[in-house]
Amino acid sequence: MDIREFFFKYRSYTPIPLALLIIYFAQPSRPFIIAGSICLLLGEAIRFWAVSYAGGVTRTRRVGAPSLCMAGPFRYVRNPLYLGNMLMYTGVVLIAGAPNLLAMLITTWLFFAVQYLLIISLEEETLTNLFGEEYRNYKQHVPRLIPHLRGWNRPPSHTPAPFWKTLNTERRTLQNVLLILILLTLRVQVL
Repeated sequence: MDIREFFFKYRSYTPIPLALLIIYFAQPSRPFIIAGSICLLLGEAIRFWAVSYAGGVTRTRRVGAPSLCMAGPFRYVRNPLYLGNMLMYTGVVLIAGAPNLLAMLITTWLFFAVQYLLIISLEEETLTNLFGEEYRNYKQHVPRLIPHLRGWNRPPSHTPAPFWKTLNTERRTLQNVLLILILLTLRVQVL
């Protein structure tokens, strides 16, 4: 199995060791809890917006897509879900705190940079094969991970799903965040 396929297929599970490390070294501090909460909420808002356009297809364990989504946040950045995840984990690290917070942040960013660059490489290869020139054109106009402030001016390719449907699709992410926050609270309260 290609290492990129491994990271794609298990992308929901590969951060578990990192999450346990963050919990183990947790030493919360009020100013960082506030900053972390803002990052966490911003990351989830980006994810929610992206899922409202891309739908449940984002939960697949197989690389590919039935269509190319270039609307909503996908007008500004090709991988808004990964950007949202990175912001959310940055928020978790800030909320948790650590004896060396900067080292924990850098470790987190490096982990996700490596994982997402591998996954994105595989996804881009697959999407180029599936959608050809249309995807190559999209890649030329929309950045990979750092959003443009002005989105690609193109007619919308998708419309957003209703709030409750999006919430249902995003339920697992919200449950995971809640679990991490509960474990952080228990770690700080008990130990």
